[in-house]
Amino acid sequence: MRSDATRRHRRAVSDGPMLELLKRVSRSFYLTMRILPPDMRRPVGAAYLLARAADIIADTRAVHSPGRLEVLRALRNSIQNGTGFGAVEMSMMSAQASTDERDLLGDVAELVYDMRTIPLPDWDLVRDIVVRLTEGMEYDLTRFPLESRGEVGALETAEELDEYTYMVAGCVGEFWTDVSMRHTPPLVRWDRDAMAELGVRFGKGLQMTNVLRDVPTDLRIGRCYIPQEWLQDVGLTPRDLLDADNAPDARPALLRGLEIALEHFDAAEAYLMAIPGQCARLRLAVAWPLIIGLATLEALARSPNWLDPKARSRVSRAWVYRMIALSLPMVNSNAALKTWIKSQRRRVTSSLAAEASVS
Repeated sequence: MRSDATRRHRRAVSDGPMLELLKRVSRSFYLTMRILPPDMRRPVGAAYLLARAADIIADTRAVHSPGRLEVLRALRNSIQNGTGFGAVEMSMMSAQASTDERDLLGDVAELVYDMRTIPLPDWDLVRDIVVRLTEGMEYDLTRFPLESRGEVGALETAEELDEYTYMVAGCVGEFWTDVSMRHTPPLVRWDRDAMAELGVRFGKGLQMTNVLRDVPTDLRIGRCYIPQEWLQDVGLTPRDLLDADNAPDARPALLRGLEIALEHFDAAEAYLMAIPGQCARLRLAVAWPLIIGLATLEALARSPNWLDPKARSRVSRAWVYRMIALSLPMVNSNAALKTWIKSQRRRVTSSLAAEASVS
């Protein structure tokens, strides 16, 4: 007879309980899951929950890096090979400030088992993307110095940054494309490879936005994703970015990342426009992160305190809810969405132009 925990998580792969779990561990992604076409929710939700559990493991700084690596690799092997996964160490669970994150880690073994009950073609996609994402998390743990050392490690080149954004987010564009095509009949005529490439760039744009937004907090755990070659061009070192007073000198290097994100969001717009108008739910699930990403870039472009960890640039929850309300009546119209995206993009470039004219 199956345990109560097993039965409970068996139900978790259905929409209701899975959405509730997602709401507890990620309010922002929960909004996307609520609007997704029902047939896409199970594979996308499964991938997110497993990746979220892996991310919690990788970020548990109260546990030494080798310990995190061991558990992360064990989870990846379990997902990849279809083997059992042992319980997460109590030290890792007790280090979580969030009760919901502790609960997710405590139940991750059952979660791995039960998520494999989704249809095999979907599970293959879920397994592959979670394995790839955990490899990106391992890269973070092995590429940068231990947080306790007080050192700052940096990526060397723009090419290394591009590879990183693919590992931790760009690859999701391929997964999203494959799941969308599998469960959305109007997409049967999509050119899979061309759309997957647009999806990769979409993911890279979102991750580049995260990198730029999180510069101050990442620096304080020893990670600088702004390439050293960019910093050398402005006469700075990664450690110099720890001083918020260096923001004006660092700004040209940071704006290079912003320009790359904008270029990736051009591909994201093309991805959105390729989704037929009758696929309203899928269009909204793609449009929302694109518009939020552009708004975040605008906030960064306007910020005079880019390096201050107390002045993080992000959109408010109220702004997100207004954006959602505005998107509903225009979701079927390419023209309306294009106008909105163009307006949001212009706000970013106008901020940059105004700064350039002052300097």
